[in-house]
Amino acid sequence: MKRRQFVKNVSAAGIGSAATLISGAPAIASGKIEWKLPSSFPTEAPGIGTNVTSFAKRVAAMSDGRLTFKVFSGGEVVPPFGVEDAVQKGIAEIGHSTPYYAASKNPALHFFSTVPFGLSATEHVAWLRYGGGQELWNSLYAQRGLVPFYSGNSGTQSGGWFAEPIYSVEDLKGLNMRIAGLGGEVMRSLGVNAVLLPPPDIVPAFKSGAIDAAEWVGPMLDKDFGLHELAKICYVPAFHEPAAAMEIVVNQDAYEELPKDLQAIVANAAEATSAETLAQFDYFNTQAMTELIGERVSFREFPEDVVVALREAAAVVMDDLARDNEDFNEVMQSYNAFLDPARDYANLMQGAMYRQRTM
Repeated sequence: MKRRQFVKNVSAAGIGSAATLISGAPAIASGKIEWKLPSSFPTEAPGIGTNVTSFAKRVAAMSDGRLTFKVFSGGEVVPPFGVEDAVQKGIAEIGHSTPYYAASKNPALHFFSTVPFGLSATEHVAWLRYGGGQELWNSLYAQRGLVPFYSGNSGTQSGGWFAEPIYSVEDLKGLNMRIAGLGGEVMRSLGVNAVLLPPPDIVPAFKSGAIDAAEWVGPMLDKDFGLHELAKICYVPAFHEPAAAMEIVVNQDAYEELPKDLQAIVANAAEATSAETLAQFDYFNTQAMTELIGERVSFREFPEDVVVALREAAAVVMDDLARDNEDFNEVMQSYNAFLDPARDYANLMQGAMYRQRTM
């Protein structure tokens, strides 16, 4: 897919009128319901965009057209980081985002996207389904009148594209870097000027020299955004995003007004889309990485002393948040109760499998 509309810089001008544009009661005619569905992401972007469009198509097909969505791309009618606010306020009945985009509401939301040196994509689903994660997520969102559904994962992301190589922690100091999630807090503690730019602003900021480095997602999306045309050094994996989950979030009042069968369709469409999305990322990231290597991109790991510094800084950031926020501490205890044995299991099983198949 060529990078076109989804790399354009979406101006904030005019967004203030978004509430007027998409507010109002659901369109109901002959028993049919149409909801507004804004996304945090460009709907033309592979993976993150097809996540929401596939979900919308599934719901329409499974409900025989009784429930449909008008999907809006990131920044089209509400700011990319304002999707949950729009759903909470009833401006839109349903939205598509990632939980940590709303972490300013409650830092515990990071765990439902990803945290530094945390669970893999499959481990994250396991924790949500069987380790109590979904129940904690439901409880936190109910406080804001929201109902969350896991809708997919990017898998392990890239650590970032850098104009210059990183040889030591000293090389990080003073860098201007676009980075999401708790990774930004960790990088700040090591002297990086970390900023969270919405997706359409990443490439323009890199081109202009406003940032020296940028992490986005992984080979598939990074290539489509053209980040390899701005830098030839990409550090992998992302210490801060060993996986990154997406969500479908529904206004609780609107959800409870749906018939039970339509509620079930929303839930099952999100689950089906989640499986499709991870497969898509795995397959097309593999293809894109091969192509990027052919275009002389150098994929590197951060030096060991940098990784150690990142781990130590991440532990401090997490402990500080746990001390200051009861929700964060409660969710972290549940998360770590699975992470600790999952780490040992993965090292013994998947780690050995990866090593053996390259012998």
